[in-house]
Amino acid sequence: MIANADSKPDAGPAPDATARRCADCGTPAPDAYCPACGQSTRERLPTFAQFMREATGRYVALDGRLWKTLGALLFRPGFLTREYLAGRRRRYIGPARLFLVSSLVLFAVLRFVSDSFDIDSAVQFDSPKAPKTRIDSGELLTLDDDLNVEFSDFPGAGGLLKKPIARFNNLPRAQKVEQILAGTLRYGPSAMFVLLPAFAALLKLLYAGRRRRYPARPRLYGEHLVFAAHNHAFLFAAGTLLCVVPGGLARGAIALWAVAYLAWSARAIYGGSWLGIAARASVLLITYSILFSLVTVGLLIVAILLR
Repeated sequence: MIANADSKPDAGPAPDATARRCADCGTPAPDAYCPACGQSTRERLPTFAQFMREATGRYVALDGRLWKTLGALLFRPGFLTREYLAGRRRRYIGPARLFLVSSLVLFAVLRFVSDSFDIDSAVQFDSPKAPKTRIDSGELLTLDDDLNVEFSDFPGAGGLLKKPIARFNNLPRAQKVEQILAGTLRYGPSAMFVLLPAFAALLKLLYAGRRRRYPARPRLYGEHLVFAAHNHAFLFAAGTLLCVVPGGLARGAIALWAVAYLAWSARAIYGGSWLGIAARASVLLITYSILFSLVTVGLLIVAILLR
């Protein structure tokens, strides 16, 4: 029997139908979501607005992802950032949510720890024989050992803060400490969210250039934002451990690991020599310390206005 010359073989699947695979599990995923694990097949980095929406969504569930994420966060520097940038995101908690939850946990632990010892006697700038020791924070404010606050004249501050500052300075020292602590613990996580995008912007500036030598180095702001979120989350977790782990030796080991972790993480994501990492880290630390001081002043202002 001779086949009809006009007949055509059955058309096979479109060549692109199975070409795209899920970066997380490897399953063919021609549509917008992986049919096996449900991860979005769009591998674009989030904008800052999307990053914030992810952070303020539902909190972390106590499932397998939590323990897998925590293990990688604490003991594998740079791993979560590499996985996220490679598109393997479904199996781990997202960086924005990880940042938010770890910061909330840290400040909750700080609130609990602050109730276990006398903060008033601990906050001393000098010996009791020097009751008028003064601390100058960037010439924006002056704080003496009695926690009396004086702000320098800068636009809009004089008239707005004059009465609240006077009311705050008339409080007993113990009440001042309590009010400052309450404001810091309440608004501290929000302050860290203000610092996060600034930290990512500094990374983008410090690692600009040398595209040919380091082609895999993050270039986009979103990539730096993911790295910044993961490393801040690690620092929050390390800070929580420092608050709850007894013994100076254990705390010293955590502090040393934190320093090594940050350097190792930068090397894993950005590459380069250890000398280059140290140089950039120095610039980053100085600049970030200035920004942190400004945010601290802002927290102090908020604490004064709480009453």
